[in-house]
Amino acid sequence: MHYLLLYDYVDNAVERRAPYREAHLALAREALARGELLLGGALADPVDGAVLLFRCDSPAVVEAFVAKDPYVAAGIVTHWRIRPWTVVIGV
Repeated sequence: MHYLLLYDYVDNAVERRAPYREAHLALAREALARGELLLGGALADPVDGAVLLFRCDSPAVVEAFVAKDPYVAAGIVTHWRIRPWTVVIGV
């Protein structure tokens, strides 16, 4: 099953996330290495959120990622949601 993790960011997120960026990316790399995270990145123009694509058996995997994410803990993420995604074409 695929899940989209959608983040909304605070204003000035690029500047405010800087102290937490390496820890956030390390968490993402770990999820990528386990095969759970397929793609992730910030929305652009403006940078007001992010989208991460997971492939896993349960949304609990995505919830665990959110619980450990330094961006969430530091308040860079103002709101998040997980959406199941039915892939029709592609991998």
